[in-house]
Amino acid sequence: MSITTSPVDTAVLVLEDGRRFTGRAFGARGTTVGEAVFNTGMTGYQETLTDPSYHRQVVVMTAPHVGNTGWNDEDDESGRIWVSGFVVRDPALRPSNWRSSRSLDDELAAQGVVGISGIDTRALTRHLRERGAMRVGIFSGPEASNGEREQLATVTGAPLMTGAALAPEVSTSEPYVVAPVGEKRFTVAALDLGIKAMTPALMAQRGIEVHVLPATATFEDIQAIEPDGVFFSNGPGDPATAEHEVGVLRQVLDARIPFFGICFGNQLLGRALGFGTYKLRYGHRGINQPVMDVTTGKVEVTAHNHGFAVEAPLGEPVPAPAGPAYGKVRVSHVCLNDDVVEGLECLDLPAFSVQYHPEAAAGPHDAAYLFDRFVSLLEGSR
Repeated sequence: MSITTSPVDTAVLVLEDGRRFTGRAFGARGTTVGEAVFNTGMTGYQETLTDPSYHRQVVVMTAPHVGNTGWNDEDDESGRIWVSGFVVRDPALRPSNWRSSRSLDDELAAQGVVGISGIDTRALTRHLRERGAMRVGIFSGPEASNGEREQLATVTGAPLMTGAALAPEVSTSEPYVVAPVGEKRFTVAALDLGIKAMTPALMAQRGIEVHVLPATATFEDIQAIEPDGVFFSNGPGDPATAEHEVGVLRQVLDARIPFFGICFGNQLLGRALGFGTYKLRYGHRGINQPVMDVTTGKVEVTAHNHGFAVEAPLGEPVPAPAGPAYGKVRVSHVCLNDDVVEGLECLDLPAFSVQYHPEAAAGPHDAAYLFDRFVSLLEGSR
């Protein structure tokens, strides 16, 4: 990514199939590339921008008006903005919220995030739905006037998301501990694959001392904590590349340590059990995705951010393809929009996972019960 402070405000968005949109610069000026994806949330843009799962992605907001609540110092889900670029139709002229300390435009510029505004995001979203997520570039300031052929070459030269191992790039470099609120009940080792701050906070509210470990942590590192359970977080990239993490998870399952995974963690549980993963055409991203818990029949409105999914059969439980040591597995949650697998449950091991974000930052709180389900698993294991 290259950044300049040029006052020129023209910006161009170029997709890898050659389609172009011209608008106005938003945030930093310069050039950025990434995978173009769209987010259907009407709110929660600060949590979206600071979600490490969006690393190397250019996020298109389908809501037309973005930025009206500005930016504050309380709602970040990590220590920085992770998106490669940001696309909005109508940015707010000025923030209007008692918690706001600066504008969205100013924060994007301060963190060097190149964006574009004033384009038809509805047309862009329809294009991505029809053609699928693809590489994209945003060129603003002087670089907006680069030749079309040069801009397209920059986009097509960017790396693909398929085959990308990104979790180590967003993970913490050193372990840290989130203390429990009130009396300590359990100890959990959480592998940071792109963890959001709200996740250990919600576990801490349930009396869990959370030891957050780097993505490179070994099973021996986990054992050293003597945890009551293990958690694998959300994160970016292709789960097919996560050989180290899958190997560690298999050791956790072999030791029968209670396990809970979300998002990327769900995909890794699927791989550890022997199922495959695949890239979705345009993914699920937003805070309004309907999911059914097949164990209860309850429908939840949930927060999502994933471009890959687990390939496992719906319906009756099946033997884990990885072998009889893992017993039977069933798909526990299903997306009602497209029947994508949204959760796995091991029937003979203390392990389960979901594809979506029960920490709901931002988003509805329908799935908060999953943290209580994890606590029940920890209690049962004791």
